[in-house]
Amino acid sequence: MTFFWSSWITILSIMCWAFILGILLMVLKYKPEVEDDGTTGHEYDGIREYDKALPKWWLVIFFGSIIWGVAYWVFFPGIFPSKWAGITTVEVDGKTLPWTSHNELNSELESNNKVFTDNFEKNILAKADASGATKSLASLSEMQATLRRSETPPADLQAKIDEKTAELAPYVEKLAENPNALKVGSRLFLQNCAVCHGSNAKGATGYPNLTDNDWLYGGEASNILTTLHKGRVGGMPAWRDQIGEDGVRAASEYVLSLSSDNGSKSNDELDKTLVTQGSAIFQQNCALCHGKDGKGMISAGAPNLTDNIWLYGGERETVRNTLRYGRAGVMPEWETKLGNERIMLLAAYIYSLSDKPAKATKVLPVNTTAPKAAAPAAVTAS
Repeated sequence: MTFFWSSWITILSIMCWAFILGILLMVLKYKPEVEDDGTTGHEYDGIREYDKALPKWWLVIFFGSIIWGVAYWVFFPGIFPSKWAGITTVEVDGKTLPWTSHNELNSELESNNKVFTDNFEKNILAKADASGATKSLASLSEMQATLRRSETPPADLQAKIDEKTAELAPYVEKLAENPNALKVGSRLFLQNCAVCHGSNAKGATGYPNLTDNDWLYGGEASNILTTLHKGRVGGMPAWRDQIGEDGVRAASEYVLSLSSDNGSKSNDELDKTLVTQGSAIFQQNCALCHGKDGKGMISAGAPNLTDNIWLYGGERETVRNTLRYGRAGVMPEWETKLGNERIMLLAAYIYSLSDKPAKATKVLPVNTTAPKAAAPAAVTAS
């Protein structure tokens, strides 16, 4: 609030209170002349007017509200907030700060998070035989706090944070086998991820299915942690200006041919001439990200084009539109919102839902079917 508006509201409040207080004091001080029977001599419709004192309970409440208001001004920044911060303080991130609604919120969040992390360590990590993660989590939190506070953090600090995050991967795998951890993780998923990936984690057009074994950025626990901590930004460029409409049609036909052996029946018979032409275009322009064989590249988040799994649809015209206009996908970062402990639980839940052939059992979501890691929206035709 600017100084002008702060001053205006403060002065207006003081004037209103002073006016009301003055009227009350004037009424209390005024003593009219009364008759011998205690009346003022006024009578209307048979009703005589007496001069009775104001009820004490009413006066106590009235003066008490004024005292409460003055005390509020002293304790909180209610009078000239830009100049007077009040004497009330809160603890935020280990520092004593003046009270503001923002500081109070952060203080309460820290307090609630402390309760959560204590319960997480005692009742989830310990029971999942993953207590070894406690030391890594403490070190990770300390480094993240240093990164937030420092205007010029050490050049290698982010790399150390990434390394410490990766250390949590084995513990995520253990949590993925613990029912209590998965129960909490499923709630976190429904609260934060279901809006894009669906309550059953099977995704939608433009949002990956998290229940299969097809991963844009990798489906290992370490990959999922990185995705959740840092988010992902994927981009499939538009190719129409570079290769022309004929090139788009040819390249699309070749891309469709890559998955035609995997049960794709949504398109008419492929044009072999266009497939041949598209192969050359693909190797020249697309192989850099998707690989010469079209099986994708995890490091670039480029989808596998040979498995008949399509993020935006595998129909011929949809694939052509992908090549014509490109695609853009964003997976937000959750580190600042959820924190390290909740991300571990969420990663464990997602990891448990992926269709991993090597896993003996598979945990299904509560009230749903099953999920894959929170990978970003795809970056190509797939």
